[in-house]
Amino acid sequence: MSSLLKEELQRVLFRPEGQRLVEFIEIEEPMQGRHFFCVGVSKKIGVQLCIVGCTKTQTPKPAKTGPRRPQTKRSTFQDCYKKTEIWSLQDLSLIDGRDPDVDDPCFILHFDKVRTVTAINCSAKYALVRALVALGDKHCEVSLNVQNFDWAYIRPTSFYSNRGDCVVLSQICFYAFNLVCLSMCPVPLE
Repeated sequence: MSSLLKEELQRVLFRPEGQRLVEFIEIEEPMQGRHFFCVGVSKKIGVQLCIVGCTKTQTPKPAKTGPRRPQTKRSTFQDCYKKTEIWSLQDLSLIDGRDPDVDDPCFILHFDKVRTVTAINCSAKYALVRALVALGDKHCEVSLNVQNFDWAYIRPTSFYSNRGDCVVLSQICFYAFNLVCLSMCPVPLE
């Protein structure tokens, strides 16, 4: 589902502006509808961070053209995406995770004003911060100031954990499989 959503956001919002959507997470906002925190990159603008609001709009039903009945029913609702807040990555002075020892999906971004963002879960929060740190290292002259995050999840030190959550999970499964195989081996009783 998220890959389809990423493709749609890329097609509707970012490609027309000459940008490439690098990362996005769903966030919680007090306003109605779904909201996303998106990170886009372009050659002209550089790295741009934005809040995207998604509202459902009703499209008019097509006019009936005779006695034919349609075989499929289509929804008359369509998602409408709009950037509500936009910042440059270079304007970001601090990313504050609030408390690294608690699973809290909320974090604070310090631009010229402070912006609190609540991700839908902690995994999304860390995925976004990993992407911001990587983009900051690549596109900014100064590395991002990141505080109150568990650095083992932001900048992994081992080869395996640097490749993402799937590799770490497969490594854990491999160890579990080895334990199961070893437990099934007969042990000589002497």
